[in-house]
Amino acid sequence: MVSAKEPAIAMSSGLSIALLHYLCLATCLTGPPGQIKKEEKLWPENFTSILNSLLDGYDNRLRPGFGGPVTEVKTDIYVTSFGPVSDVEMEYTMDVFFRQTWVDKRLKYDGPIEILRLNNLMVSKVWTPDTFFRNGKKSVAHNMTAPNKLFRIMRNGTILYTMRLTISAECPMRLVDFPMDGHACPLKFGSYAYPKSEMIYTWTKGPEKSVEVPEESSSLVQYDLLGHTVSTETIKSITGEYVVMTVYFHLRRKMGYFMIQTYIPCIMTVILSQVSFWINKESVPARTVFGITTVLTMTTLSISARHSLPKVSYATAMDWFIAVCFAFVFSALIEFAAVNYFTNIQMEKAKRKTVKSLLEFPVAPIQRKRSTEETLTSTDANSNVRKRTNATVQSEADGGSRIDTRHSSIQPPSVAQGSSDITPHSLSASSPNPFTRINASETLSSARATPPAPPSTPILTGFVSQHATAGSPSIQRLLGSRLEQIQTTTPNTLGGSAKPSAVTPPAPPASHSGTSKIDKYARILFPVTFGAFNMVYWVVYLSKDTMEKSESLM
Repeated sequence: MVSAKEPAIAMSSGLSIALLHYLCLATCLTGPPGQIKKEEKLWPENFTSILNSLLDGYDNRLRPGFGGPVTEVKTDIYVTSFGPVSDVEMEYTMDVFFRQTWVDKRLKYDGPIEILRLNNLMVSKVWTPDTFFRNGKKSVAHNMTAPNKLFRIMRNGTILYTMRLTISAECPMRLVDFPMDGHACPLKFGSYAYPKSEMIYTWTKGPEKSVEVPEESSSLVQYDLLGHTVSTETIKSITGEYVVMTVYFHLRRKMGYFMIQTYIPCIMTVILSQVSFWINKESVPARTVFGITTVLTMTTLSISARHSLPKVSYATAMDWFIAVCFAFVFSALIEFAAVNYFTNIQMEKAKRKTVKSLLEFPVAPIQRKRSTEETLTSTDANSNVRKRTNATVQSEADGGSRIDTRHSSIQPPSVAQGSSDITPHSLSASSPNPFTRINASETLSSARATPPAPPSTPILTGFVSQHATAGSPSIQRLLGSRLEQIQTTTPNTLGGSAKPSAVTPPAPPASHSGTSKIDKYARILFPVTFGAFNMVYWVVYLSKDTMEKSESLM
């Protein structure tokens, strides 16, 4: 009995030892799970085999779920730089990270890691959405130093595809309220080939958080970025209905530049044009310069203000302001023209009144006739004296003779003595030329026949005597007593024998210098009107909601 039990005990003990050795061997071969993963990460061949297995039989020409459910592409945008905004081209530029996420079950894998982080080379081997920007004018994908693309594949087949883009998009602007306007610049994107029956777009984080615009990303000079809104719409075309995602960036223009460059110079120009109202109306050059200069200045300002705007067919708020300022400046110039015109009319009326009074002044007709005859006679005598004197001087200069110096002490006679003190002997003794002596005697006889001038006309006599005495001694030596005859004959020629009338002539018209009534009214009317216009203009436009609504562009 004992011998039969011993083989059974030995067999059970051998099985126990074999089982223990098997367990130890299994434990050594398998090891802990973390250790296996760590060892697998050290071998890139594992990932290569995973990628090769994913691409084996993969057709990147077919969308995920082709022939089945609709492919959903989730998008979000991170703005790294916004601006500048061009008013002339009506476009804006922005630099963004554009992210797209979708699920492709053909790319599921079982591997040691959750996410496969790949470079841009994998992008061309798999299917990607054909997203394009519908209102984009120019979009650039950055390729320095390598294509700026991010591609990741999750274990469950979810794909994240990110690109860095610089987008120049169209921004329709309504510039009626320029430069106090605001705009909603859209960014529209969607699928180019797949209608909504095959592919749709949604926001990754919802409508409120899917677009991020940090404050430091704004690089605008003339605008303030107030915020953004998102929306989704469907556009119909002949090829089907397409889902379009839209982001509106709300911008408000800054007025500082336009206040300095346009508004303040226009206001100062208008004030300068109104300074001319305080200048005397007789200062025609000064007021004309004021008017012309201010008009040309306003013309220059209006042209320069249009350089920063597109050639729109309607008037902006700045155009209205410049037009009114130009009207004020031009009205100031017209006001001076009116002042000058009415002043000339008043002067003409005064002259006509004076002439009419002088025509009514009584004068005897006999005295007028006698005065006319005496004036003609005296003029002929005076002309003969001048001709003979010139001939005498010329003949004495040619003969080389000298005139006696005793004639230089002869003083010219006064008008009251007349020509009776001059004798032919004294006049002929001044020159040795016998022809001159005979002519001098004839001149004296004609001068004595002329009646003396009345005491009321001593003006030209003093003028002649003054110039004769103020001349050089050589002229007195050459002329001698002939100068006395000229002085005696001149009063008779101008004065005649008419006696002064006992009737007092009318007084000359009063001077029209001073301030015109039009200037007085303009000094008050123009500033008050311009101030009222400015008040209404700024109150209306600053209190008006000039921001464009995003719905108006949809």
